[in-house]
Amino acid sequence: MRTEAAKRVELVFSLFDAHGNGVVDSDDFDLMTERVLEAVVASDDSAKEAIRAAFRRYWTTLATELDANGDGVITVEEFRPFVLDPQRFGPTIREFAQALAALGDPDGDGFIERPLFVALMRAIGFEEENIHALFDAFGPDAGDRITVATWATGIEDFYAPDLAGIPGDRLVVARAV
Repeated sequence: MRTEAAKRVELVFSLFDAHGNGVVDSDDFDLMTERVLEAVVASDDSAKEAIRAAFRRYWTTLATELDANGDGVITVEEFRPFVLDPQRFGPTIREFAQALAALGDPDGDGFIERPLFVALMRAIGFEEENIHALFDAFGPDAGDRITVATWATGIEDFYAPDLAGIPGDRLVVARAV
């Protein structure tokens, strides 16, 4: 695993630990889902249900794959080797990426405007300065928009263990886990 990917894993774990108690559980995913949904009042019900389903699948996949002792929590040690395994986690990431990116396009024009992108990424827990750096790295058009496909691909790339120098690396900052 590349150093950049390892840093992304640590960041993702810290974000998933929405309650900040050092482990990830279903309550963390419920909290993150609610935060994201609060940021997208203009999105339609089908887009909101898609992100709910994607967050549920995300948790279910983690719990199924990692919670061998059945205690209902995932530690960072359990999380590290799994989350960047495309064979085990790729379809879950793809569903999440598509649902989140679509959620950022409530008018269905195929574009995500910066303000909603920032709101969604802040709801997940990313640092605002890094969110803007990521958006800029995606190469917004003159209307300060990126395509839904660009964001979905960027999310999938973020979880790729062999990629470095990707736009998503701009999200990585030193965080304690």
